[in-house]
Amino acid sequence: MSVQSPQAGGSGGAELPAPADPGPLQPGVPMSGDSCVPAPAGQGADEDDDGPAEKEREKLPPIRPAAGSAAGGLERGAKTQFSTFSNFITTINQKKEVTESSSSPTQPVMSNIKNVRELPPICLDVRQKQRISIETLPQELKAPVPPEPSLPVRTKTVKDFQEDMEKAKSSGDWKAVLDFYSTTFDSFLEINAAFKNDANAPFDTIEDSGINAKFVNVVYDALLNTPQDVQKSVLKGIINGLLQEWKGPRTKDDLRAYFILLQNPQFSNTSTYVIYAHLLRQTAALAEADHHFLVHWFKKISQKRFKQLMDRLLQFISLRLFPAKPEEFPPMIKCTWWIPSATKVLSLFNAANSLASPPIISYTDFYNSTLDHIDLMEEYHNWQCYGNSHRFSFCQYPFIISIAAKKVIIQRDSEQQMISIARQSLVDKVSRRQKPDMNMLFLNVKVRRTHLVSDSLDELTRKRADLKKKLKVTFVGEAGLDMGGLTKEWFLLLIRQIFHPDYGMFTYHKDSHCHWFSSFKCENYSEFRLVGALMGLAVYNSITLDIRFPPCCYKKLLSPPIVPCDQNTPVGICDVTLDDLYQIMPELAHGLSELLSYEGNVEEDFYSTFQVFQEEFGAIKSYNLKPNGDKVPVTNQNRKEYVQFYVDFLLNKSIYKQFAAFYYGFHSVCASYALMLLRPEEVEILVCGSPELDMHALQKSTQYEGYQKTDLTIRYFWEVVLGFPLDLQKKLLHFATGSDRVPVGGMADLNFKISKSETSTNWLPVAHTCFNQLCLPPYKNKKELKQKLTIGISNAEGFGLE
Repeated sequence: MSVQSPQAGGSGGAELPAPADPGPLQPGVPMSGDSCVPAPAGQGADEDDDGPAEKEREKLPPIRPAAGSAAGGLERGAKTQFSTFSNFITTINQKKEVTESSSSPTQPVMSNIKNVRELPPICLDVRQKQRISIETLPQELKAPVPPEPSLPVRTKTVKDFQEDMEKAKSSGDWKAVLDFYSTTFDSFLEINAAFKNDANAPFDTIEDSGINAKFVNVVYDALLNTPQDVQKSVLKGIINGLLQEWKGPRTKDDLRAYFILLQNPQFSNTSTYVIYAHLLRQTAALAEADHHFLVHWFKKISQKRFKQLMDRLLQFISLRLFPAKPEEFPPMIKCTWWIPSATKVLSLFNAANSLASPPIISYTDFYNSTLDHIDLMEEYHNWQCYGNSHRFSFCQYPFIISIAAKKVIIQRDSEQQMISIARQSLVDKVSRRQKPDMNMLFLNVKVRRTHLVSDSLDELTRKRADLKKKLKVTFVGEAGLDMGGLTKEWFLLLIRQIFHPDYGMFTYHKDSHCHWFSSFKCENYSEFRLVGALMGLAVYNSITLDIRFPPCCYKKLLSPPIVPCDQNTPVGICDVTLDDLYQIMPELAHGLSELLSYEGNVEEDFYSTFQVFQEEFGAIKSYNLKPNGDKVPVTNQNRKEYVQFYVDFLLNKSIYKQFAAFYYGFHSVCASYALMLLRPEEVEILVCGSPELDMHALQKSTQYEGYQKTDLTIRYFWEVVLGFPLDLQKKLLHFATGSDRVPVGGMADLNFKISKSETSTNWLPVAHTCFNQLCLPPYKNKKELKQKLTIGISNAEGFGLE
């Protein structure tokens, strides 16, 4: 089955009318020390006298659409005039400044912002045709660079600022600090004047932002420890900068200003979310070339601050979805662009993290668990309905969706496909006036234990049209209904037999503890297709397999994630590196690494050519890594090319037919748009489970039969298990369930059960891996239980069947 990738529609949006310049805030306008709320009706005549001036403030500067930028709203915006910070600005102008200056640090409070009228949703298209991938960006985007305006001269240093802070704290006089913050954040030009390393240098490369990062960090670290009027002056200046009318493309100084403002710790406070949202909106609307600069600058931020910025964005999205106090925010209908803008900016951080080597933080840190509680299938269906290209969906940015949420999407999508296939079978049966049979609703696999592999291959080949039905397994000559146990037993037996070294399909590498595809040539690769189908059926039926493939395998399995319609298109081919080879053949990878760092004459000392030799059925065969490779010597100049060709040959070309069959087998069951949401690491977790054990969670979710959790034997058991080292805990899990890994849903999804065994206490524990059940005799003391349990789990090779 092949599935077409969703296509994006047009990206054009309604052009906003060019408004008049609202003008900057007056530097002498006082700000309230309590909250920025509208003044009472009788608070002054300014409100009535402003008239036309206030109407001018209602207009907004245009946001110029840029090709490739993405910050689409949840819905398409109407072609009308919109107001923005006008109410907020009027409030600032109307409020009187509190005469006393508090010396104790306080947080800015901005209540009643729910009535602030918002900017229109950005109608630029955010949909992807494929998963967002930073690899698609060129190394350096060449964009026209507008001339930088001359910057004011600011000479304050980090030391000067720190001295001003110390004086203010000791004397209570914050005037110098207030002046600095008010001036620095009053405009984008002032931000650059304060924090740019060299005011006259362009700094227009992706590698150097030209910003004094230490100064920025010191200023922001001190900001939350200043009085409220200082903090409000910063927010007022940010408003000025965001309201500036832009003419032409952004300059690099503008990008630097956005880069600095996004790091403002004040945006962790929900009272600043209206301002934060507009900052995110403008950042999301930047051109692709500008985003490229920001991505490379983001990856230079320290891990601690990078994590803080990312957490701030995740919190913003979560609180907009599920606000603790809904009255704090404007109505959702007026700010549908908040979440798309924040998600787009978050994608820039994800891209920066992907570019960094090693990544700054784990990809799992981008998960937003709040999304586990929304209608995921609606998000998925919105994403599938690519005709509505202006409909935002979190599935456009899969890095933010947790593996647990993706599993729910895949399972429900699988269930819908199962129901659809079963319903069609029923309709076909009725249309032919045949009596319906309940078995037609399932994928029924009947196998003999003595011919397990051949029977399974025949059954899955013959019933290829039924692969998306619910799986039921029957062992010929054995009574019993498959309530899940027989299915798991079939998987365990089949995987164990296929991956046995004597079978010859896979090679086990002891150094890396993983299997890899045998490069031996054969006439029929159908058994590799069977293994792929088994993995697909396991994901489809929520079965965790005890398979040890390297991460590279899952990367190849998603290359591409959707089966191409053209059968001649190569599949299972991906970019591989020496790091990928390290995960399979560490010794060989180490040798190639030594070759790359060798300081002598490679050609004379190694005497190698662009040729590789492999043993096949007792005979040595040679393969050229490039045309006439046997005549091309490896030299100091071309050794990198040699290593790359060698790795590509081992991981791609030499096993192409084997892996292609494996690929098609997997996708014959799991062909779905949902695969486009997954990273290779997430596919591995779906197939094999997670390696992270939490035995306390297992203790909480364990069920008992014949025992109570307060019984002495059970208490001994958990004291022993919780005291085990990690390797023995893994052996216990493998002994009881057939795998030492945990399902995506955690230990609770194991349905682990401890049953009382009425046998003699001289016996060892027994496990029924098909049911995740441990049969435990009532040992008399803790020492005996620990001894018998350790012997049992340490000497159990495979499992026994009763």
